[in-house]
Amino acid sequence: MFDLERWQEIFETLRKNKLRTFLTGLSVASGIFILVILLGFSKGIENGVKSQFEQDATNRISVWTGVTTKGYKGLNPGRYVQLKNSSFESVERKYDDYFEYRSKDYMIWGGTVTYKNESGNYRIRGTLPDNQFIENADIGYGRFVSQLDLADKKKVAVIGNKMKKDLFKEEDPIDKNIQIFGVNFKVVGVFYDPGGDREESQVYIPVTTAQQVFNAGDNIRNMSFTVNMADNFDEAVAQSTAIAQGIETQIKELHTVAPDDQSAVRVNNTLEEAQKIYSLIATIQAVFWFVGIGTIIAGIVGVGNIMLIIVKERTKEIGIRKALGALPMSIVGMILQEAVFVTIFAGLFGLIFGLGLLELVGPQIDSDFIKYPQVDFNIALTTVFILVIAGAFAGFIPAYRAAKIKPIVALRDE
Repeated sequence: MFDLERWQEIFETLRKNKLRTFLTGLSVASGIFILVILLGFSKGIENGVKSQFEQDATNRISVWTGVTTKGYKGLNPGRYVQLKNSSFESVERKYDDYFEYRSKDYMIWGGTVTYKNESGNYRIRGTLPDNQFIENADIGYGRFVSQLDLADKKKVAVIGNKMKKDLFKEEDPIDKNIQIFGVNFKVVGVFYDPGGDREESQVYIPVTTAQQVFNAGDNIRNMSFTVNMADNFDEAVAQSTAIAQGIETQIKELHTVAPDDQSAVRVNNTLEEAQKIYSLIATIQAVFWFVGIGTIIAGIVGVGNIMLIIVKERTKEIGIRKALGALPMSIVGMILQEAVFVTIFAGLFGLIFGLGLLELVGPQIDSDFIKYPQVDFNIALTTVFILVIAGAFAGFIPAYRAAKIKPIVALRDE
């Protein structure tokens, strides 16, 4: 029930101790403000890291090769391990049931691409249709490489949006011809990539066409797979790790590479890397919570101290109340209500100020690893809950002491 007289008493007490109440409230507000800012930036770090993983599929396994560093089975070190179509097909057959998408690439890092009077150097990638989903490429115009393109070794190209702007400006590129090293390719699509200009400065063509046009035979540069995700993230990581290790062993056996030669065959498992990063983010968030809660506790100690002083100053008043029949619980309720009010009022001020600052400044922050720091609604509710609990704790000891005051002793107090 709303008790007007009790609220009048609370405001009168706070009015008598303006400076002390202000400084105490400031410490609580600062604690909540710091907690909100820290949690906002931890969310910003999480958003930034997620955006990095969004550039490619998170459940991706990529296979690259290099030069052997150890002799093995009579073969000398320094031998380049060349992946073949058969390497890809062997892995695909063995792990087909586990794969969602699969692709192989024949790549030229710097190829001259020309359209009319415009030209530039771009990455040329002969690939398979599934690579669209492995790379998270979004088709803006036209289509991606198809199975029919592969079968017929068609000279078709899917260009990145950055490449489209460089060569075609405002012109529609669909069904126009570009020259790659002087060979005509018809543009059938334009793609966008979360990786931005770097990823959009490349052109995809059918891998069979690339091998034929560039005299690559059955050579490929790398291969990529995405693994079907299990319901449990840890199980998915364990399965993906096992498959990655199995692929590495298989490729080394196919190309006669020493099992412990780490340079010759490199297998990257993004799901395993994601788990490490997300574990680090969770640790950072835990540290931020620890620092923020510690700051709040400092403010709560201040609230507890001011309430002890108030109880001391009102000892005689409390004694009179008890002598007139006031129950201990009413005394406890009075002190607790005052402590909770100071804590929540100051805390909400810090919370609102922190949220407002994040809303104002957050959209302006857009670096590689911090994007749009913010605090979601559930965290805000949790913070309010913490305030209520903290206010109750701050007032508990003073309230307990007030309830234990004996009327006869209180009336003698000067």
